[in-house]
Amino acid sequence: MTAPTDVVQRGPVRRALWLYRRSLGAKIRSVMEYEADFWILMVAAVMTQAVGLVFLWTVFRRIPEINGWGFWEIVLVYAMVYIAEGVGSLFFEGTWRLAWLVNQGELDRVLVRPYSPVLQVMSIDVGLNGLGNITMGIGLIIAAVQQVDIDWTVGRVLLAVVLLVSGVAVKIGLNLASNASAFWINAPFSTFAFSLHSLGELARFPITIYALGIQAVITFVLPFAFVSFFPVAAVLGHGSSAWVGVLTPLVAAWCVGMGVWLFRRGLRRYESAGA
Repeated sequence: MTAPTDVVQRGPVRRALWLYRRSLGAKIRSVMEYEADFWILMVAAVMTQAVGLVFLWTVFRRIPEINGWGFWEIVLVYAMVYIAEGVGSLFFEGTWRLAWLVNQGELDRVLVRPYSPVLQVMSIDVGLNGLGNITMGIGLIIAAVQQVDIDWTVGRVLLAVVLLVSGVAVKIGLNLASNASAFWINAPFSTFAFSLHSLGELARFPITIYALGIQAVITFVLPFAFVSFFPVAAVLGHGSSAWVGVLTPLVAAWCVGMGVWLFRRGLRRYESAGA
């Protein structure tokens, strides 16, 4: 795959983005050859997330609020999780293939190409179920913003956009960092990364309902709370958690940077299948 002359002349970043788009596009076209599978994945993704919403709705039929949070406010938290998971699956699904690439020695092919290994790995696969999650998340946001009692000024809308993008970046950074463990744990599947990400389920609710130890883990150690809870708290101006949510862009930069650093450190340990 050779980049056009004008793309090369405009610098390495533009070339990297062009290659990433081409790599991902090729994968999407190959997956779309099986159109029925695509629609099954879409419907399955929406139904899976809908089950969580039904549970939430059932809870709120019996209680008016959870630790000061109403139904539509928590729906916004859910929507952030759905969008972050959807973007991660649709555009960066290859991260979850890293363990298999390392275990099978398939990373060799990645390393001989003149293109960033981390970007190649992230674009090596696509999860079209992510489109269903993104659609569900956007739909919930549209519904929820009409229900919450908030003055949507231009500044607040801009803050919401910045924190939404940052929350997605936190999720992608955590995906990369946790899956980089494949360089140290010799296994064909990302079992360790999946176990860490199970903690992310806790961030679908206001984290103030948990014990301090759990709050500390999903705030400082594996900051899943910055994917959903803290950004929404900042936008809604919800209690003392609001100012913490403003820090989400910094947390995103930390998570992405840590993910790339761990990937590069792990790459030094990699031994090819023929070694």
